[in-house]
Amino acid sequence: MALGYLAGSIPFGFLAGRLFGADIRTKGSGNIGTANALRVLGKAAGAAVLILDLLKGTLACWLAYRLPELLPGNEFASDPELPYRLTIFAGYAAILGHNYTCWLGFKGGKGIATSAGVFLYVAPTSLLVALITFLFLAAITRTVSVGSLGASAMLPYSVWCRASSPGILQEFALAIGLLAVYCHRTNIKRLWAGEESRIGQKEKPS
Repeated sequence: MALGYLAGSIPFGFLAGRLFGADIRTKGSGNIGTANALRVLGKAAGAAVLILDLLKGTLACWLAYRLPELLPGNEFASDPELPYRLTIFAGYAAILGHNYTCWLGFKGGKGIATSAGVFLYVAPTSLLVALITFLFLAAITRTVSVGSLGASAMLPYSVWCRASSPGILQEFALAIGLLAVYCHRTNIKRLWAGEESRIGQKEKPS
């Protein structure tokens, strides 16, 4: 979990902003994630932040799954489910690392891209369902937060529907969905007030 947190805590959105001479925490929504990087820094930087934030979630899961093979001793052989559980725990830690990065005073992003990277490894089919939901809602509303909230609800729903019985993956998906909604609480307030930024709406110069 410590390795997963450290992988997830790398603030690629903030670092991209520094490359362009900007602190995206002071612009747009103040978030260091993909949506604000896209709004403040442009399409190329936003795409780069998306890919890097996604990959750090996938990397955390991959490392955790391989960990038992790298450690000495045979104590892990008696528990074939251990690599899978380690993967879930590391993925959760990576998302928390992104949302509450230690490098920026425990303030980070909303975890959507990093969550996608985690579920790309542990439940790719359910991620595809969530991605389709995101694209559909974002397209018809021209609002990234609406797509993210819809995907955050559809992902755990899809995971639970595909499971024969409740387990650690289903509990994890539900926890991540609730966390994503919580992290979007300010977006929900802006949506309710009709003040949420739309796709294509650029950051106003300060």
